Amino acid sequence: MAIIYVNGDAQEVNLPLNVSELIKLNDVQQPEMVSVQVNEEFAEREDWECIQLKENDKVDFLYFMGGGKLIED
Repeated sequence: MAIIYVNGDAQEVNLPLNVSELIKLNDVQQPEMVSVQVNEEFAEREDWECIQLKENDKVDFLYFMGGGKLIED
């Protein structure tokens, strides 16, 4: 078992584990819409299968929302 940090929370995982497997393990909603940072660097989607996570890695799942219109009273 190893500890990694997912969106700031410690998570115990079995290694080896790649980014794609972590996404499935965390039941990430709309994975096609998520961006991933590993240790504060963006991971290219085509590399997710190749990026092997290790003890103490920090992974963030980020969703970028399109704008809307702010309406003020």
